[in-house]
Amino acid sequence: MSEWKKVKIGDFLTEREGRYKPDDKLILKYQRLDKIDFSGTIHISNKPTKTDMILVYPGDLVISGINVAKGAITVYQGNEPVCATIHYSAYTFDDSKVDLDYFKLFVKRPAFVETLKQQVKGGIKTEIKPKHLLPLEISIPELSAQKQIAKTLSTKLANAQNLSSEIEKQKSYAKQLRQNILQDAIEGKLTSDFRQKNQHNTKTVTSNQKNHDKKLNSLHPISREEIPFNIPDIWEWVRLGMIIESAPRNGYSPKAVDFETPIKTLKLGAVTSGIFDSTECKYINEEIPQDAYYWLKNGDILIERSNSLEYVGMSAIYTGNDNEFIYPDLLMRFRVSNETLTEYVHKALIAPFNRSYFMSKAKGDQKSMPKINQECVINTLIPLPPIAEQKEIIQLVKKYLTSIDLLDSEIQERKTYTKQLMQSILKDAFEEE
Repeated sequence: MSEWKKVKIGDFLTEREGRYKPDDKLILKYQRLDKIDFSGTIHISNKPTKTDMILVYPGDLVISGINVAKGAITVYQGNEPVCATIHYSAYTFDDSKVDLDYFKLFVKRPAFVETLKQQVKGGIKTEIKPKHLLPLEISIPELSAQKQIAKTLSTKLANAQNLSSEIEKQKSYAKQLRQNILQDAIEGKLTSDFRQKNQHNTKTVTSNQKNHDKKLNSLHPISREEIPFNIPDIWEWVRLGMIIESAPRNGYSPKAVDFETPIKTLKLGAVTSGIFDSTECKYINEEIPQDAYYWLKNGDILIERSNSLEYVGMSAIYTGNDNEFIYPDLLMRFRVSNETLTEYVHKALIAPFNRSYFMSKAKGDQKSMPKINQECVINTLIPLPPIAEQKEIIQLVKKYLTSIDLLDSEIQERKTYTKQLMQSILKDAFEEE
């Protein structure tokens, strides 16, 4: 049985001294440590910074002050020094007192993470500095036992990590399956049997089913080169502007307040998932007339005119009560005409080919928040089936997506279990014998 003893982390770690300005000639010749990922891999870059720097030497233990508890700790194995911002700290370590692999695993254990939280005002979101880390007293076994624990623990965690990686693959698979279903739906592949059974009762889409609003007279004919894929003969390609009541309009974004008022406005998060989320809102302290355009009506479609590239153009159907929310300037709103089903149009808008369309059209000076405009939205292509087939598509997509929702729930349960398993492994390994 190994003997455990209490030591301060500062007994075996010594902080590397030295602070440098970003333009200091002493560090200009060195590359910069960009980040340490959660697997402990160092990424190097030459990105400029205005933050003060430290130097990290070959063989140093280097720690991310922000993400140390998630595994952002490693030994720098390069051949020459690198610089890093003061969000990192570098240490020499006494390998006669501590096994480095053991210590790297030790800092991930739940009890140690909790200890770090207690040391830092504001919790773990605040950076862990050497002044927080080095005075901490921990219990460790003798060196040979540390090495054995690290070896055994690494094997167990590797198995748990393999399970975690498989779960991430399943999540990716479920996401791709959703996209495939939406794409198959708006290509007519889901309803091929329906068309065959109802071919004598299904009318071809005709131009008199479309609403050409005077405000949308800038629409151009659809060229053959624009059409992204083939659709059934009884379907027709239309632009969104041909099947909506009026042109999309931006909302209004008055200043939000931190107290409850009678008027709520939506955040972008209310739309980002593709399903309306009424909890994503805030209050404004301003009078909005009841007949103002900004009040939402049940069945409106909201589309994000600005967001990160991944989400710009994302849309959701507003399912709240009439005049319960106003919507902000970063959203556009429109209603589908009576000849077309809102749910079908929404599915076409969030299908992969239109997600790609919006991302390709997004522009702006701010790369983090590119924008699309009204012209882009009204010229969106929609593959339009007859009403009866639109209804069938809506029902089939709901059925398939419900099955995927169940799969998602099972995957999330496995993810939670795996996280608990890894924490349990870490907890058991570092208990004194």
